[in-house]
Amino acid sequence: MKISQLKNKKIAIVGLGIEGMNTYLFLRKNFPQKKLVLADKRTLSGFDDNIQKKLKKDKYLDLFLGSDYLKNLKDAEVVIKTSGMPLLSISKFLARSAIVTSQIELFLDNCPSKIIAITGTKGKSTTSSIIYSMLKEAKIKTYLLGNIGTAALSFLEKVKKTDIVVLELSAHQLYSLKKSPDISIFLNIYPEHLDYYKDFKEYFLAKANIALHQKKNDYFIYNPEMKEIKSLAKKVISKKIPIDPKKFKNEIKKINQNNITHDFNIAAILELAKILKIPNDTIEKTFRRFKPLAHRLEFIGEYKGIRFYDDSIATIPEAVIFALDTLGPDVETLIAGGLNRGIKFDKIAKRIINSNIKNLILFPDSGIEIRKEIENIGKRKDLIFFETQDMEKAVDFAFKNTQRGNICLLSPASPSFNLFKDYQERGNAFKKEITNNK
Repeated sequence: MKISQLKNKKIAIVGLGIEGMNTYLFLRKNFPQKKLVLADKRTLSGFDDNIQKKLKKDKYLDLFLGSDYLKNLKDAEVVIKTSGMPLLSISKFLARSAIVTSQIELFLDNCPSKIIAITGTKGKSTTSSIIYSMLKEAKIKTYLLGNIGTAALSFLEKVKKTDIVVLELSAHQLYSLKKSPDISIFLNIYPEHLDYYKDFKEYFLAKANIALHQKKNDYFIYNPEMKEIKSLAKKVISKKIPIDPKKFKNEIKKINQNNITHDFNIAAILELAKILKIPNDTIEKTFRRFKPLAHRLEFIGEYKGIRFYDDSIATIPEAVIFALDTLGPDVETLIAGGLNRGIKFDKIAKRIINSNIKNLILFPDSGIEIRKEIENIGKRKDLIFFETQDMEKAVDFAFKNTQRGNICLLSPASPSFNLFKDYQERGNAFKKEITNNK
């Protein structure tokens, strides 16, 4: 839907987080006197003071807030919902003729430039950031938007046809999209967000929209090792490029000396560089200058001869395996465990058993399950287990039991919410105790 088509429509914005508020401000700028409906489950007091002032000041606004916020949407002709809100939760409150869209869909429909989009259960933020840095290094005007934390619509009027937009897209943002980007990169897919989607199939189908609606001259860079993504590739009509790290073995060895990300993600970036004809020296400069994102295989530093890595965002077993594969055999101490969501830990147990890890520091509650899986297999009698719910004690144990020259890795395989507010707080606690102990 074009922005101009919204001019005479009755519009409701549902969900007033960062994305929803950004959509509201964008529409208000474009249609200063247009009647808009905003709906959110929070009451007005739940917003910060600046937002409260903006909303109170707008005389062309109908606010529906609180527990019954969805019950007044029947007159809306266009509903712009926040990405994290399931369509089924609002559809029964809407007129049958209502068009439901999202900020990302509006951006895709109206952006004049080429769009490169990246998705995957893990690794999409780092991959998106490296691509953005590479384009900047190549002197291409570019924007990094989407799930990375920057709402897209606020940049729509700045983007020119000759620019390139890099979009990190989550399953929530891809859900129900009817348009796909010019170049799509699908890194991987693992069970995640199953509290939101009814099953893994629905989660995958949401992500599949990154390529399902591409045109013949578009590009789909994809993971051929995962059957779901390989099956998707057979359905899309764009130019398909399977990711193969072996193809770039020498280049990867040269540019990934600091273990910035997994070789697989670098291979995807190098395939993109070929499409865009980015020179090799530009690629090398990008990786040499790139600083890893916080809490994503972030190198904290070397203290007392021990290298510390913060991978607090690793909330599923596959992400920990990914980290161990990236960092290699020098990982001697692993800190894992957190909120137990009832998922299986057999894969991570097997990977730990087949590694050089000697010290396993485990947080409740999933740490107990990880230990059980390892002991059930029973092949590593030399493993030292240390169970704690205190980050200070965990880091102290790591300093005392990790050999100089080796690695201590925080990669929990679980969410943080039983002990910390979020993965950032967990990662920051890890960093703090390292610097306190040095």
